Amino acid sequence: MDLALDIKDLQNQLDAAERDARALVADFAEAQGGWHAETSSWSVAQCLDHLATTNWVYLQAMKEPAIRAREQGRFRRSPATPGLVGRWFVKTLEPPIKAPFRMKSPRSVEPRVSLSLANAFPSFATTQDEVREFLRTYAGLDLAGVRFSNPFVRGIRFSLATGLHVIAAHERRHLWQAWRVRRAAERATAELSRVEGSTTKAELM
Repeated sequence: MDLALDIKDLQNQLDAAERDARALVADFAEAQGGWHAETSSWSVAQCLDHLATTNWVYLQAMKEPAIRAREQGRFRRSPATPGLVGRWFVKTLEPPIKAPFRMKSPRSVEPRVSLSLANAFPSFATTQDEVREFLRTYAGLDLAGVRFSNPFVRGIRFSLATGLHVIAAHERRHLWQAWRVRRAAERATAELSRVEGSTTKAELM
């Protein structure tokens, strides 16, 4: 079955995020993956862990309404695109992150403190597969019309289409953040090597 263009677009967004995440962790030392600039900031591993947890929570909130909609025969009527409010919310998640849209993550999806890059990336990749599976399974539903309760904001209901676009934009947001952390970690490592090299050279003189 040929997929509609809007469904293919969502798939492409998810695929692009995974390629970006794979490039992020490629040739990146485990020690650097856990580096963060200060106690309150996140490491690359923590950014990926946060994405994995958030994806899972969103999917759990979306699955039951999707199953119920399929049982009720609520099939596709329009493209899987967000409405006006949904589009605005998705836009606030897109990088680069602007000051008015900096948000503190809910405690339930804060990343773990002690975390290895070797565990964080596979967790993200697994939930990425689960999001793609959800999209394939329910592509024929009225994704723009079926709603679910936002798992983080009580009283707010999004369409399944908005939920999928939120997941994709949220991934771009934190991968952008993770790349900034990686570059900072690499600069810090290079500076430490330079200082240690200068110290050793001075001791030998």
